[in-house]
Amino acid sequence: MEINNIYLASVKKQMLYYKTIAEKAIDQLETEQLFISVNEDTNSIATIIKHMSGNMLSRWTDFLTTDGEKEWRMRDAEFMNFNSSKDELMQLWNIGWDCFFNTLNKLEPHQLTQIIYIRNEGQTALDAINRQLAHYPYHIGQIVFYAKMLKQSDWDSLSIPKNKSNEYNADKFAKDKSVKHFTDDELNKLRDK
Repeated sequence: MEINNIYLASVKKQMLYYKTIAEKAIDQLETEQLFISVNEDTNSIATIIKHMSGNMLSRWTDFLTTDGEKEWRMRDAEFMNFNSSKDELMQLWNIGWDCFFNTLNKLEPHQLTQIIYIRNEGQTALDAINRQLAHYPYHIGQIVFYAKMLKQSDWDSLSIPKNKSNEYNADKFAKDKSVKHFTDDELNKLRDK
């Protein structure tokens, strides 16, 4: 398998994993908790979702042919408070992710070296993907951390539970060696929760 195909498959799996982690964190909260911000300089989970969706729509719409910072994007408005239902918020979340995954699924491996622009700055498509591979998990980490703080009852761990590393490692080392993506087992565990 060509390295570019492996890379694109890996990106898709990693991003699906991070998307799923955020959704599992959000699922543990009440709607009103999604809109809490502790001060003016802190974004609520809802605001982070709105920002991520806006970024995804701007970056991934016509990815190879137009600047990634679209004229129609209202980035500053993404950080303004708003009211919505949890369902409406998740629709916004999924619109962004659908745009991202649809674009990535259509991308051909040879296009990874094509120059694309974000705010008039040229970079390879591969660099633009890596940029978002860092950006989206950064915000997902914020969502998970904030959700853990806001949760008013027991937190359902999304990774290795506290004080369970030895059990987790024992289970992993009890299995035969295999070559697979790290998200293969982890996504299944998250889906089962």
